Amino acid sequence: MTTPPLTFSLPDAAATETLGARLGSVLKPGDIVLLHGDLGMGKTTLARGMIAALCGVTDAPSPTYTLVQSYDTESGDWLLHADLYRIEDEGELEELGLDDAFDDAICLIEWPDRLGRYLPSRRLDLHLVQDGAQRIAQIHPVGDWGGRLANV
Repeated sequence: MTTPPLTFSLPDAAATETLGARLGSVLKPGDIVLLHGDLGMGKTTLARGMIAALCGVTDAPSPTYTLVQSYDTESGDWLLHADLYRIEDEGELEELGLDDAFDDAICLIEWPDRLGRYLPSRRLDLHLVQDGAQRIAQIHPVGDWGGRLANV
């Protein structure tokens, strides 16, 4: 049985950060959010909303050049934000420690099409697309998420 996607209209960056905060409030270690969308669609803005909600960090940098940024959540868990845009070969992913992070951390992954064989079987696929002057976010849960997403 396939769960229908959750759909949200995002008229501006503030709405994108708010959705990130709402989604962040239901995440726990072992959860993986894959952020899909073209350049400039708001993937990092959405991740910043989640990071602010979970870690209290309001000026999280984009991991475009560092590839990963690691944070401690306010409850003492580990959050990893990765941007795989610059990954050219999935062999480069081993150095990022994603295997360990997928087991123990809350993971926010931009450009997940680079994951190849590392694509986790349980995840949230979050797609951001342009729709006129606004953006649309669609969240597709893959695997068992229980009822946690009902409160997003």
